[in-house]
Amino acid sequence: MMKDIKKVLEILEKYKEEANVHGELVFGTYEEAKKWIGKKTAIRYLEDPIDHLRVKLFCELVEDGNPSYWDEEFAKKQWGGLLCPPAMLSSLALPIIPLWRPEYIKVSKEGWLPTRIPLPGITMINVEVEGIYYRPIRVGERLGIQEEVISISPEKKTSLGVGHFIVTLTTYYDENGKIVAQEKNVLFRFTPSEGQI
Repeated sequence: MMKDIKKVLEILEKYKEEANVHGELVFGTYEEAKKWIGKKTAIRYLEDPIDHLRVKLFCELVEDGNPSYWDEEFAKKQWGGLLCPPAMLSSLALPIIPLWRPEYIKVSKEGWLPTRIPLPGITMINVEVEGIYYRPIRVGERLGIQEEVISISPEKKTSLGVGHFIVTLTTYYDENGKIVAQEKNVLFRFTPSEGQI
């Protein structure tokens, strides 16, 4: 068993740089960050279609028993197939930077757009998500995702610490390039106040 643990640690050390799931925070000034307002990513399609196992795992975590997500027979009659919960979309938008893929598979290593905005602040929390869903999204669909920076606030002091509010818009596309959903996300990038650490 100790041999297995050592092997895992060796692998983790080897891939330490690549193992950052959403990308490391980029540091800079508010002036540098303001240049990112209006910046959009290219549309990136999920590596795999939405699968039922991932939907079940999400529903299990939030204890959502809606038969549209669990019962194939019900969902087929009601919707034409199993659905992806709207709240799950945010998790799909987070780019997972894989530890390894064959060289012929192109994988973006850019990370999540909000982490790439150069700002002071050593951590970030999600404050609010507001979604518009234009139609149900079904298991088996492969979505495209595009992120855009809408606004970045001047420095604000909160009970958590001093930082900046970032507003992003994530647009989800089907395989035909039609918009199926949009989510406005408000994040707070900050340095915790003394006593908050």
